[in-house]
Amino acid sequence: MDTTKPQGPFCQSCSMPMTKKEDFGTNADGSQNKEYCHYCYKDGSFMQPGATMQQVIDKSVDAMRQMKMPEAIIEQTKKVIPTLKRWKH
Repeated sequence: MDTTKPQGPFCQSCSMPMTKKEDFGTNADGSQNKEYCHYCYKDGSFMQPGATMQQVIDKSVDAMRQMKMPEAIIEQTKKVIPTLKRWKH
């Protein structure tokens, strides 16, 4: 299974590709945050600051399944999320 990260900018919390301006989260000053998506980060803070990595994985998987994404992509996402900036210790 290929566990390479997505191409282009992608959220460093949930791995969502960020291709449009509205995909990006915002900093406290309202500027675009280049590391996190709008689902994970708004106004300089995480939307769910207490969320565990597993909770983010589960939420991402649920959303991907609702969008009928291929299971191979879902499995890849499960492996990529633990490697992202938010989850590095």
